[in-house]
Amino acid sequence: MTAQRSRRLSNQEWLATFERVALKVREVVGPLLGTQAGGAEIGTTGAGGDRTLEIDRHAENLVLSELRALAAGGQRFSVLSEEIGLIDLGAEYPRVVLDPVDGSPNAQRGLPVVGVMLSLLEGPTVSDVALGTTVDMTTGDRWSAIRGAGAFRDGRPLRPIRAGAANRIDVLGLHALPVDLPRAWPLLRSVATFRQLYCMSLSLAYSAAGSIDVFCSSRRARIFDLTAGLLMIREVGGIVTDLDGAPIHQLAVDLETRTTLLCSAYPGLHRLALEHAQKPVGNTETLLDR
Repeated sequence: MTAQRSRRLSNQEWLATFERVALKVREVVGPLLGTQAGGAEIGTTGAGGDRTLEIDRHAENLVLSELRALAAGGQRFSVLSEEIGLIDLGAEYPRVVLDPVDGSPNAQRGLPVVGVMLSLLEGPTVSDVALGTTVDMTTGDRWSAIRGAGAFRDGRPLRPIRAGAANRIDVLGLHALPVDLPRAWPLLRSVATFRQLYCMSLSLAYSAAGSIDVFCSSRRARIFDLTAGLLMIREVGGIVTDLDGAPIHQLAVDLETRTTLLCSAYPGLHRLALEHAQKPVGNTETLLDR
């Protein structure tokens, strides 16, 4: 029997659903962080191209069970998940974007920087992200945003707090492998210090909060992983571009599209970072001589 169509969920109801489901993942799957059982590779590669861990599979199955129950209640949508790919639950859009364990290598090694990320698309591009949430699997903190309504931390309005000088980048967030460092070098040598969390969703959440002054990905990151965090930064009045300063709002949200990234909750610091990033690379061998 076909499920009867029900009233479409509001953005606030979608967000409440996402947060409830993500907190359930934390409760059920969180104890597997840093364990041999949770970090075991199950011998398959997810739709996003990464090797699937037991913790990935367990978290995704839990979320999909909750979303299928929603569809059985009459909601029509699709799901794009890092592990299983695209699932049709009655409509192309809205589309739930799901990374059940963002920061799987951290989870495998017991490093406490792991998030559950969900966002909702009303169309195919970054500009179509209507809302998103990231729940910190270690602390339970809920980072979220609704387009046009603001960004929130644990339900309270998120307002970035500037800790340093207006014309100085004290803390740079970085996403890069060693091979990607030369592209980031002009920016790296201009900042006081940097942090690499290896969890895109939480890196962007901390950037929206102002804990990270500027976030740079000199490695081409999947747009898929960025959706919730980029909305948070935009909703606090921040700026999001690629590393060359080009806008990324028309890029497709799928498992293939990638981009470099430069973003900040502070437009002035984004402008300063872009100026540094566009300087000649120079001699990267001096990186350790500072």
